[in-house]
Amino acid sequence: MKLYRPTAVTAGVFFLLTEVTAIAAVALYGPILTGADYITGAGADGSILLGVLFELLLVIAAVSTAITLYPILKRQHEGLALAFVAARVLEAVLILVGSLSLLTIVTLRQQFESTTDADPVTLSTIGSTLVALRNWTYLFGPGFALGAASLLLASLMYSSRLVPRGIAVLGLVGGALIGLSAIAVVLGLYGQFSTLGLVVALPVFAWELSLALWLILKGFRPVSILNSPAPPLVAAVP
Repeated sequence: MKLYRPTAVTAGVFFLLTEVTAIAAVALYGPILTGADYITGAGADGSILLGVLFELLLVIAAVSTAITLYPILKRQHEGLALAFVAARVLEAVLILVGSLSLLTIVTLRQQFESTTDADPVTLSTIGSTLVALRNWTYLFGPGFALGAASLLLASLMYSSRLVPRGIAVLGLVGGALIGLSAIAVVLGLYGQFSTLGLVVALPVFAWELSLALWLILKGFRPVSILNSPAPPLVAAVP
């Protein structure tokens, strides 16, 4: 089991990094997400650019969690392990699209400062559109894709018993809730950033945090799957 200890710690650090960077980015994006006239206003470009940097670290950490765990998870079920990697990559791509939309707003604001013939109304409309795009990518990335990734990883952790089943169950609940919450937002049942929406997101946050801490402090549990060869995707025909 000592051979797998560095893998567990590395994965735990990456999970912890996703939580920290995600919270930091949301906090730094406040001026651009809530300011209706950010492009034509004073702006807070430094804060936004720092937020984009944190989201870039978030993307790297999110994909790294899947890449780090894949060699071990595939011993339980290679197809589900690969699906977990794909879900994390999809989440990362959607986050990057949202980041690029906010960078575009910053560029338009800087261009507005250096010109006198720009139409403020048109620019404000473009800014609102780009913010809406970012919100949708946030819903489908750290919403649908994260929910799917959490369900896949939690199911693998539950069946393999690499971590306590209580943690895995929390992941199953959190992944299902955030996925259903994203559907509810699409159907207009409540707002994406409403109090209910934030409360529903707490279990998946607790799942990733508890998983990160367990992997860092305890590592993988000693189960036979880690000492057995990885099963093939398709059974051999005699």
